[in-house]
Amino acid sequence: MKFKEFLLRKSFLAGLFIALLVSFWFSVPDPLFKTPTSFVIESAEGELLNASIAADGQWRFPASYKVPEKFQKCIVAFEDKSFYQHIGINPLSIARALKQNFKRKKIVSGASTLDMQLIRLATRYKRNFFNKLLEAIKAVRLNIRYSKDEILSLYAANAPFGSNVVGLEAASWRYFGREPSKLSWGEMASLAVLPNAPSLVHPGKNRSRLLNKRNRLIDILVSEKVLSQIEGNLAKSEPLPNKPFALPALSPHLINLAKSDYKRGKVSTTRIRTSVKSTLQRQVAGILDMHHKRLMANQVNNCAALVIDVESGSVLAYIGNIYQPKEAEIESHVDVIQARRSPGSTLKPFLYAAMLNEGMILPNSLVPDIPTQIAGYQPNNYDLGYDGAVPASRALARSLNVPAVRMLQQYRYERFHNFLKNLGITSLHQPPDFYGLSLILGGCEVSMWELCGIYASMARVLNHYNYNGKYNSSDWRSPSYHGLKKTLQDESSTMLNAASIYYTFQAMNEVMRPGEELLWKQFAGSQQIAWKTGTSFGFRDAWAVGVTPKYVVTVWAGNTDGEGRPGLTGIDAAGPVLFDIFRLLPAPQNGWFASPSHDMKTFQVCEESGFKASTLCTNTQLIRLPPAAMRAPVCNFHQTVHLDLTGHYQVNSECESPSNMIHRSWFVLPPVMEYYYKTKNYTYKALPPFREGCNATEIANMELIYPKNNARVYIPKGIDGKQQQVIFQVAHRKSGKKVYWHLDNTFLGLTRDLHQMALLPAPGKHIITLVDEEGLRLQQTFTVLAKEEL
Repeated sequence: MKFKEFLLRKSFLAGLFIALLVSFWFSVPDPLFKTPTSFVIESAEGELLNASIAADGQWRFPASYKVPEKFQKCIVAFEDKSFYQHIGINPLSIARALKQNFKRKKIVSGASTLDMQLIRLATRYKRNFFNKLLEAIKAVRLNIRYSKDEILSLYAANAPFGSNVVGLEAASWRYFGREPSKLSWGEMASLAVLPNAPSLVHPGKNRSRLLNKRNRLIDILVSEKVLSQIEGNLAKSEPLPNKPFALPALSPHLINLAKSDYKRGKVSTTRIRTSVKSTLQRQVAGILDMHHKRLMANQVNNCAALVIDVESGSVLAYIGNIYQPKEAEIESHVDVIQARRSPGSTLKPFLYAAMLNEGMILPNSLVPDIPTQIAGYQPNNYDLGYDGAVPASRALARSLNVPAVRMLQQYRYERFHNFLKNLGITSLHQPPDFYGLSLILGGCEVSMWELCGIYASMARVLNHYNYNGKYNSSDWRSPSYHGLKKTLQDESSTMLNAASIYYTFQAMNEVMRPGEELLWKQFAGSQQIAWKTGTSFGFRDAWAVGVTPKYVVTVWAGNTDGEGRPGLTGIDAAGPVLFDIFRLLPAPQNGWFASPSHDMKTFQVCEESGFKASTLCTNTQLIRLPPAAMRAPVCNFHQTVHLDLTGHYQVNSECESPSNMIHRSWFVLPPVMEYYYKTKNYTYKALPPFREGCNATEIANMELIYPKNNARVYIPKGIDGKQQQVIFQVAHRKSGKKVYWHLDNTFLGLTRDLHQMALLPAPGKHIITLVDEEGLRLQQTFTVLAKEEL
């Protein structure tokens, strides 16, 4: 019986021991602190850019494992001299405290180590003997889990420093406006005595107590030879902290982005070391502030800029908006970099590159620039003029709208819609038909973040191909401010070849710079920049995007509430800001993008039309082009013309013997294209007239400019409420010829030279017939819509 009792007792004791051991092992939670922390974003150099107060209203920075040596010396000397020798409790301190408390018959010393104080901060138990015992046990367990440096780091991050300031780092910024590593001995000593009595920091109160405590600590440091007597005296002469400092606010919009990304799981910590360069961030913000004064004269309240390193895709400067929180009406809290705005013409280079990539055009292929109406949609150039025909590269450099719409019609807007999504634009939520051809002119919404990322990816693809002759899908990725890179889907790796990107940047490099025209090329130090502006409908958004082999800069100006302002254009509002920012950035070592010769083949190109040369092209040149150029159209603007022996008149077999003819290749544009083209290109030679007696039926000499065949026309009412007349216009190759106008078999009149006529047809289908004095006849139909048909 006694043996059984012995076994039971042993089993009980063993179970109790195991239970105590388990309780001891799990007595300290992991993590030790679950309190919310402030969001802290730092520059690439480790400088504090911005911080926000924690969810519980405290300034509490996330723990940093680098505790300044000055704080370590101060806190150990003041709170726990044997901190690095004991295992969480100090038996000698406990014995001394018991003796003092017994002698004075009250608690005058708690014998708490820094480890025990840390446990108290984490548990917040009431101060009594039992809880003191628990603190001691947990302090021992704490030393098993953490090193002494880690314990000191946790203490420094969570100790109270007065008011709503928790932690050394927050206290250093709030009381001295600097990071802890830059504090003097006197400043650090002032902070080291605060956790013991944080209520000492009240301007105008308890100053003498704080001063005495700080000086006592300095005396301890002198006695322990940490400081010399002279250093101690100098430290004592330093002033105490007074009114709290405001924390740096260099990136208020970036910290809001970090908060959003934290909630969505994109970042895992509230302390983020960003890629932002602190000096550049300040400089760019200064440039925006300077230009903001100019823009405000036109009631343009907001401006934003983003600078990205091409190679890494990292953000170097992030100014989401002019930041003036006291001016509530300008809505400076809105982060325009992440906002979705109309991109204006900034998508045109993507279409140009895509068509080069597919062989649908060559860099200088002529594109029609004539009055255009497609399914009721009528685009206009910014200057409301037309060139007749313009090389695709010049159309891009001049940002002409009509050629861009015609190119998109050829490429198909459904295909371009999908192409943009594959490039990384995530805001195209509507089906392609919703946007239609207006997609190329800004009839959609895009964020500056994604736009800048696409241009950076294009530059990266070109750089890497020139370096190693290979394509890599990881080159197509979104920008990053925290080092994590998001690669787009794999198919993007072959979306644009290097040659197409190169010719796109070449065209963008020819864009006229604000206030300089083309004079910038005369200066040897001028940096080559591929850049594009954009202006949204109603002058609501002004854009400028610039690309070099090393950097991409994007600038936006406008009003965040969407209010348009007259004259708010990319060239005037955003362009000057863009070039001021580029002046801050070092020019790339190689200056400009190298030609990707390994991604090109040689083709013979017609100099006049820019298409692949046909056998009729007389002026040709050999050009290195993207491989897809083999699928490009052959020039069809040249045709054989038969002239008489004088060379002044066209003839045919009906009026001249073939043996007396001169056969020449002639560059001939369609009548409407020619009508506008010859006014801008004085070297263009129109076809000679036919010699009298020759039947001129081989070439169309007359073409309706407006309306086009089968067009649907709506005639609006004027201010007076009356229906307005519509100007019908015809192009004729031969000047001075008469054209006779008929509407539905009713003669309207005749015109000479300027073939225009104001008409007011009734709603319904009509036939317009034009006959010139040589008998050439042109007949087309159009429909006038009633208001209810719109």
